[in-house]
Amino acid sequence: MLRTRHPTRLLGVDDVDAALDLCARDPAAHVFVASRILDGGLGAGSSAAYGWFEEGRLESLVWTIANVVPVETTPASWAPLAAQVRKVRRRSASFLGPRDEVRGLWQSAGPDFPPPRAIRAEQPLLATAVPPSRRGVALDPRVRPATLDEVDLVLPAAEHMFTQEIGYRPYTGSPAFYRDSIRRLIAAGRTYVVIEDGQVIFKADVGSVALGACQIQGVWLTPRLRGRGLAASLMATALEQAMLDHAPLATLYVNDYNAPALSTYRRIGMERVGTFSTILF
Repeated sequence: MLRTRHPTRLLGVDDVDAALDLCARDPAAHVFVASRILDGGLGAGSSAAYGWFEEGRLESLVWTIANVVPVETTPASWAPLAAQVRKVRRRSASFLGPRDEVRGLWQSAGPDFPPPRAIRAEQPLLATAVPPSRRGVALDPRVRPATLDEVDLVLPAAEHMFTQEIGYRPYTGSPAFYRDSIRRLIAAGRTYVVIEDGQVIFKADVGSVALGACQIQGVWLTPRLRGRGLAASLMATALEQAMLDHAPLATLYVNDYNAPALSTYRRIGMERVGTFSTILF
């Protein structure tokens, strides 16, 4: 790793190992950023992440593509990293990550961003390394990986879930780019579904994989089947398959006001290991 007199700088290919070591301090919290780094996010010409150094050692970083995501930041690093985040504010739609780090970074950088559209200050971060079936949770044999010829079946479910969660549609105009993101997840074996009568009735995605952890996202059950006690077995099966297919530690975060989801995740053995926050603008 190159030494620098400056406390912060853009990270590049020479910093990959140090950045992954930083993420490995808490894989459940930092799997998103670690996954992007492994996908080449610090490649030549990239401006995806900025690091904060102490005596030449990388001690904190912030990811800045699409989302501002702090990794192992501290009060000492918030202001210097916020100065870098301000430079790329036009390409970021949210701040997200460990609650105290998001709060600290936002206090420094927030005045230069649009007013928040929503602040989700308390999002339990949950994780498990025990397959639900070993806890006696019944599995649903209908859950399976989606196939590439099912992209257009998955798309409406994914769009509905995104719109319900974020508050606006995931695309304007043509859905081609969004559809391609769905296709890539399916091609990687990272979307699990139940399809009945030509329609997706349940889905869950593995959004990130790194450092022995996988992060579940995009969990959705068709509204007509909610409240019938189906969610636990469906989610348990998707979780178990993700742990077998991708990484032994499964993690996700959920809004604290989503009582049904929290109840489901507890029933299948997920335990709270931290707290996230998300600021949408």
